[in-house]
Amino acid sequence: MKQIFNLFDLNKGVNLSNEVLSGLTVALALIPEAIAFALIAGLSPLTGLYAAFSVGLITAVFGGRPGMISGATGAIAVVIVSLAQSHGVEYIFATVVLAGLIQMSAGFLKLGKFIRLVPHPVMFGFVNGLAIVIFMSQLDSFKNNDAWMSGNELTTMLVLVVITMLIIWKLPKFTKAIPAPLAAILVITAIVFALGLDTKSVGDISSIQGGFPPFHIPAIPFTLETLLIILPYAFIVAGVGLIESLLTLNLIDEITETRGKSNKEAVAQGMANCVSGFFSGMGGCAMIGQSLINISSGARTRISGIVAAVMLLVFIMFGASYIEQMPIAALAGLMIMVAIGTFEWASIRALGRMPARDNIVGILVAAITVFFHNLALAVVVGVIISALMYAWENAKRIRARKHIDEDGTKHYEIYGPLFFGSTQAFAEKFDVHNDPDSVIIDFRESRVADMSGIEALNKITERYHRAGKRLQLRHLSPDCLKLLKNAEKIIAINIIEDPTYKVAVEI
Repeated sequence: MKQIFNLFDLNKGVNLSNEVLSGLTVALALIPEAIAFALIAGLSPLTGLYAAFSVGLITAVFGGRPGMISGATGAIAVVIVSLAQSHGVEYIFATVVLAGLIQMSAGFLKLGKFIRLVPHPVMFGFVNGLAIVIFMSQLDSFKNNDAWMSGNELTTMLVLVVITMLIIWKLPKFTKAIPAPLAAILVITAIVFALGLDTKSVGDISSIQGGFPPFHIPAIPFTLETLLIILPYAFIVAGVGLIESLLTLNLIDEITETRGKSNKEAVAQGMANCVSGFFSGMGGCAMIGQSLINISSGARTRISGIVAAVMLLVFIMFGASYIEQMPIAALAGLMIMVAIGTFEWASIRALGRMPARDNIVGILVAAITVFFHNLALAVVVGVIISALMYAWENAKRIRARKHIDEDGTKHYEIYGPLFFGSTQAFAEKFDVHNDPDSVIIDFRESRVADMSGIEALNKITERYHRAGKRLQLRHLSPDCLKLLKNAEKIIAINIIEDPTYKVAVEI
C-alpha cells in the first residue's frame, strides 16, 4: 500500500505531528475561501465547502503531488457563474461531472506532459498575478456590506491582521513545533475572546452548518440539447482546472526539489470533480495559496491533505458553531502572508537583466490574471505570445553560406530551421538569375520543419526550373524526407542520395 499511496511511510523523516497540524491549519483557512468562491458563483456556501472536502480528499489520496491542496477555487467559480445564473445549480453539478471525465481522459492520454511547454516567464507572471489576486481578495475582509470599515472597527481589524502577520513571520525563528499559521489563528482568536473585541468573524459571512455531502444525481434532462449547453462550460472548467493544478504542481516541485506526476494528477483531478458533482459540490482544482500554506508549514506527504479534508468535514458537521466565531482578521493576515510569499520578488530584480520579451510576457500574464481573474486565459495567452516570439527569433537565424566548387556548381549551405517564420528570409538567400546552371542546397545544418518549408522549397524549385537551371538537395534528415514524400504530388525535387550521411531523428 505504501508504494501506491505513501500515506504513512514514516521511515523517510516524516514529521507526523507536523503533517496533522499543517492539515488542521489548511482546513481552517479553507473555510472562508470555499464560502467566498461559492458566493462568487451564485451558489450556496455549502456547495463550496462540499467541493473543498471531496476534491481535497480524493486528490490528496490519488493525486500526483503529495502535499498539494485542492478544493473549490475562484478560477472555477468565475467560469460557472453565468451558467449558474442562466440554468441553475443542477446544471453546475452536471458540468462538473463532465469536466471531470474530460480531465481523466487527458490524464489517461498522458497530455499532462504538455505543461512543460509553459515558459518560465509565464510561470513568473502566473505566480505574481495570483499573489496580487490573493492579496486583493483579502480587502473584502475590511468591508461590511460593501462599505469600508471605519473608526475603531477598522483599527481593531488592522491591528489583529498585523499581529497575525508578525506571528507567522517571527515564530518559525524561535520554534517549529507548531505551524506558525495555526499558532497565529489560535492566538488571535484567544485575544479576541479575552478582550471581548467586536470584530468580524467567519459566521458574519455565512453559516457553515451542514451534514455529510448528500449523493445526488443532477436533475437535468438527459438530452442532446442539455449536452450542448454544458459541454462548452465543461471544457473550460476542465482546462482551467488542469492548467492551474499542473502549474501549482510545478511550483511545489521547485520549492520541495522533488518531482510530481502530472498525468496522475490530471486523473485524480478528474475523479475528484466527478465525485464532487455527484455529491453536491461546485468542483475545483489545486489551490496555490493553500498549497503554499501547507508546504511552508512543513508538510510533505499526503497525510496533511487528508487531514485538511477530513477536518473540514468535521467542522461542517460538528464544529460549525465554534468555527463561525473565528476572527476573519486572523485568516486575512494569513492569506496576506501567503500572497507575500507567493510573489516572485526575484522577477522584479530581473526586470533590467532578462530579455525584454520575457519581461513583457511575465507582466502581461500577471495583468490578465489580475484584471480577468482567469488563470487559464492568462497562461494560454502567455504561451502563445512566447511561442510567436520564439518563432520570430528563429526566423531571423536562418543563414546561407555560399561557395562554387571546381565543377562550377554553386552550393548553398543552410543553417537554421526552415519553417513558416523563416520562409521569406530563406527565399531571399538565392540569386537565381546570376547562379550557374547547377545548384545544390545543403541541409546538413538545417531541417525542413513544416509544410510552409515544403512550399518554400517548391517555389525555389520552380524559380530555378523557369530559369532552365538544375537544383538538387543534399543531406535531408529522415523526417524531412518523409515530409517531402508526403508532399510529392505538389513538389518534385531532385534529391542527392547520400547513404553515408546519418542524422539524429527527434524522439
